Amino acid sequence: MQLTVYRDEAGFAALRREWNALLDRARFNTVFLTWEWQTTWWSSLGKGELWLLAWRDDGGDLVAIVPLYLETSESGQRRLTLVGCLEVSDYLDMIITAGREAEVYTTLLDWLASAEAPSWHVLDLCNLPEASLVQTDLAGLAESRGYVVASFQEDVCPIIDLPESWEAYLATLGKKQRHEVRRKLRRAQEAGEIGWYIVGDGHDLSAEMEDFIELHRLSEAGKDQFMQPQMQGFFHAIARAMMNAGWLQLSFLEVNGDKAATMICFDYAGCILVYNSGYDPQRYSAISAGIVLLAKVIRHAIEELGRVSFDFLQGDEVYKYRFGARETKVYRTLITQRGA
Repeated sequence: MQLTVYRDEAGFAALRREWNALLDRARFNTVFLTWEWQTTWWSSLGKGELWLLAWRDDGGDLVAIVPLYLETSESGQRRLTLVGCLEVSDYLDMIITAGREAEVYTTLLDWLASAEAPSWHVLDLCNLPEASLVQTDLAGLAESRGYVVASFQEDVCPIIDLPESWEAYLATLGKKQRHEVRRKLRRAQEAGEIGWYIVGDGHDLSAEMEDFIELHRLSEAGKDQFMQPQMQGFFHAIARAMMNAGWLQLSFLEVNGDKAATMICFDYAGCILVYNSGYDPQRYSAISAGIVLLAKVIRHAIEELGRVSFDFLQGDEVYKYRFGARETKVYRTLITQRGA
């Protein structure tokens, strides 16, 4: 295989036509590894030195992409990290044609030990899904070469396996939770005129995103602190990129014409991924506006879209399990030079 290393954004442009097709051939396909997500994250939040690694076979076909960036801490530690490795990207991995991982891992470690690679102390691979072989196969290869390796569970992503009908889904819930969902939907209807919609081509996406950000910040103090100007810019940019790709599902619950709750999801590869949400707790906590919208989005995923799974992404909040989610694990692998 031939390795090409790109040192700036021109690498994204060079790989654009082949990137998502390669992702379709990978062991784990997620929206967070698409060309659209990776480039938007880098332009909005990226910092340090970009190192895009791409492998081709002898016939010229793209076999793997490992998107990395290098940062140097105040203490002088030089850390190579996957592009997207902040809390805003719930899944990350090396993008490799399934079955070719061993070859790529071996040549990656060869490159890391060569003079062509930058000086580095730690390779930090975060947000790895259960399906990734990094925390097992790459970790084992690195350890055999004398690196200090730590692989550990970082978080969980609860996922609902969706049946073919709303009633079948409700039947999977416990009796108490099934009653609660129906009760909250009924109570919301009694509170006033209830409606909900998904933002489409006929809406002003920028204005709708401003309303999303406002409700997100109202939800709780932590979300208000999170949604700083740079992060607001990222949310606007990623919403536009996802809409252009046909993957955005930005929804709002309205009560008597006022926006009470909102949710950003991504509709990708047969799965709805719940990315973030918000609601007005001062005015609409009594009707559980966020839960009502969630129930409507799940029902829409089943009845209108025919999706097979509903991924709550990272976090073990109780409500996710009450809605019938099963737990999947997210890992982190650190490969460190001895003495670093």
